Amino acid sequence: MTPTGSDPLRSTLEPRVCGTVLAFDFGARRVGVAVGDLALGIAHPLETLRVASDGVRLDEVARLIRDWSPALLVVGLPSHLNGAKHELSDRCRRFALQLERRFGVKVRLVDERLTSRAAAQSLAAAGVRGQRQRQMLDQVAAVHILQTFFTAR
Repeated sequence: MTPTGSDPLRSTLEPRVCGTVLAFDFGARRVGVAVGDLALGIAHPLETLRVASDGVRLDEVARLIRDWSPALLVVGLPSHLNGAKHELSDRCRRFALQLERRFGVKVRLVDERLTSRAAAQSLAAAGVRGQRQRQMLDQVAAVHILQTFFTAR
């Protein structure tokens, strides 16, 4: 859903239907970031932001927006497997609203159920384990969030 509550998967992307998309797997201490292109519909891991505060988080996102000039931002919205609201759901919605207001870029929320598990499985299948996996997990989860958005389009 968008920060305002409409369904992102049925929304159109006016006025730009091509361009870069940044996706975020929001966490209190870490934010995984992925990048992709609307025309190609392929997501790639970008980086993991390690943040101590909301201000630092937004400063890091500002750097990414300057570097990538995205047409759209996607934020993973956590929920429990049964669809019940997750403890981080409200913080993710606030984060999405902050992004849209501060940077003037459209934001879409995407259901992120099981993305961390899928990311861990993807990394394990690629032979990435232990500490290296922990370092990459959030950005690969962001890839899964972004790929979910692309697939649903």
